[in-house]
Amino acid sequence: MSSLQNALQPDSQAVADPYVNDFSITVATVNGSGSQTSNSTLLRALFKMGIPVSGKNLFPSNIQGLPTWYTIRVSRDGFIARREEHEIVVAMNPATFARDLADVLPNGAFLYADDIRMPINRKDVSVYPMPVKALVRESGAPAELRDYVANMVYVGVLAHLLGIHLDKIYQALEFHFKGKKKPIEMNYQLVHKAVEWAKVNLEKTDPYRVEPMNATSDLIMADGNTAAALGAIYGGVHFVSWYPITPASSLAEGLHAFLPTMRKDPEEEGKNTFAVIQAEDELAAIGMAVGAGWSGLRAMTSTSGPGLSLMTEYAGLAYFAEVPIVVWDVQRVGPSTGLPTRTAQGDLTFAHLMGHGDTQQVVLIPGSVNECFEFGWKAFDLAERLQTPIIVLSDLDLGMNQWMTEPFRYPDTPIDRGKVLWEEDLDRLGGDWGRYRDLDGDGIPYRTLPGNRHPQAAYFTRGTGHDENARYSEDNEVWHKLLDRLKRKFNTARQYVPKPIIESMPNPAFGIISMGSTHPAVEEARHQFSQRGLNSDFLRIRAVPFTEEVHDFIDQHDRLYVVEMNRDGQLYQLLLIEYPQFAHKLISVAYTDGLPMTARRVRQSILAFEEK
Repeated sequence: MSSLQNALQPDSQAVADPYVNDFSITVATVNGSGSQTSNSTLLRALFKMGIPVSGKNLFPSNIQGLPTWYTIRVSRDGFIARREEHEIVVAMNPATFARDLADVLPNGAFLYADDIRMPINRKDVSVYPMPVKALVRESGAPAELRDYVANMVYVGVLAHLLGIHLDKIYQALEFHFKGKKKPIEMNYQLVHKAVEWAKVNLEKTDPYRVEPMNATSDLIMADGNTAAALGAIYGGVHFVSWYPITPASSLAEGLHAFLPTMRKDPEEEGKNTFAVIQAEDELAAIGMAVGAGWSGLRAMTSTSGPGLSLMTEYAGLAYFAEVPIVVWDVQRVGPSTGLPTRTAQGDLTFAHLMGHGDTQQVVLIPGSVNECFEFGWKAFDLAERLQTPIIVLSDLDLGMNQWMTEPFRYPDTPIDRGKVLWEEDLDRLGGDWGRYRDLDGDGIPYRTLPGNRHPQAAYFTRGTGHDENARYSEDNEVWHKLLDRLKRKFNTARQYVPKPIIESMPNPAFGIISMGSTHPAVEEARHQFSQRGLNSDFLRIRAVPFTEEVHDFIDQHDRLYVVEMNRDGQLYQLLLIEYPQFAHKLISVAYTDGLPMTARRVRQSILAFEEK
């Protein structure tokens, strides 16, 4: 069991009532209505009460006006994957009112703004009308802000009905507004007014409530994009070039926000030791990163699937010219523009084979916010050690949603610049070196950086055929040896990339292999299987190329299900290519609908095979 799982175990005081600290709240609003503030306030207040929670934002790709849903899962057992069931629904959008009412589970609760005049034909749920407009008018909020603070009414009503502590709501508002008293007080006053109204006017008839726990005291809340940005800073990033694209923009925006306070040279009157450039398009963004990486800077860019497509030629250049760069791909749904605000894992095979000809890129796949931080710095070490692009595959769910996580840990190893020759090194070699010469048998050559003053330091960087001394060549034997060396380097990468996470149970009936943000759903499904007497082993892949542990795990099991969020089973495909001798053991249960994976989906997909 991981340290995070241990931290999420309920304390001994936790109640056993099935309706306490174990349900989902879904809020239905419209995009651009200010609901992000109210929803994050609820999420963080519950978290501050010590209750394990997770939040999933389902929002449209336009700027304003279309339906949006936000689901808060409250789970005393610490399960944080998306659930398909909704015990409590708050309806603030007339356009989805009927659908939202139908989604409430029997015995659940339905809250709605009372100016929505639509029939409520369910007798099996508790119904709570809320005088949203009237309370907002009475609050004294400025007319131009009323539509944005109106959502605080349901925060107050839920606080009363569920027992959410008001001091925790205030602390959540303090965090959201960064201590600015005026917006804090304006929003809290409306919350308090809604609570007082609910005390007088509502009789609670649903069974759901919350009670304080002590399961989150050692945890923080963060999104993966912010974690990746902080990890990159701690990894010594020098240069960031990017072009806005959902859902990756907040990664670069996080770097832009944090770097000015964390990366100034105290001996140079606070001079910046970094550069962040918003390029005119994705081509320019990766082109700048390649130039910066070639010059010796720790360089990166971030994008999503459509942007990655545009970056392909430069990624192939960096692979062949052996220039270290880092590319974060925060995946969304494709093909083409696809669903820009939905999540998927559909870029794996494309990222791995990014570039024409015989190209194999090294790919890292974080499965938690903490790993986004870790891979944020580790990707630079790998890029420079291997002298190659490192593609990091996150996704919208991991990147943009708030997750509970252990506090980030400062890197415990020194920065790895790889095989760099300086003046004294070239003196020892008598200037006899070749930029693309493999001296160690690992496929990784040595390089010099611009600024090296040794007269033999210079070389031509080439995207065309070249020999080991970086001289242009079309000789067939030279070309053959060059491609063999690049393949050898890719195989060397196996000893440096993050190893998979493996979790075992006694007498497993089958194994499960997955990657990335499907981890919480798989964990919960495995718990449900074990309650049925079906134990399972689990391996989460964190990198391509695969390591020896992946081979051994497959070898040790008779039947393995590969869980991933794409249509064609891309991880399954790569496993078949790498281990054709195990093809009879592997079963793809890939599924994608744009929403985060659920335990129910994992369970049903696997049982469909197990029960045959």
